Amino acid sequence: MQWQSLSDFLAMGGYGLYVWGSFGVCAVTMLAEPLLVRHRRRQALRDIQQSQDI
Repeated sequence: MQWQSLSDFLAMGGYGLYVWGSFGVCAVTMLAEPLLVRHRRRQALRDIQQSQDI
């Protein structure tokens, strides 16, 4: 496909909302996953440390 302008590219032939929305959801998911994993790991290590202190 060839686009005549940036707005044509962003519109994606009328499917821009779906295309860019999908990219957005994917990007948020890929950014959130490592952050959530790091948080869960820290919480698990904290729980282990507390159980060993008892």
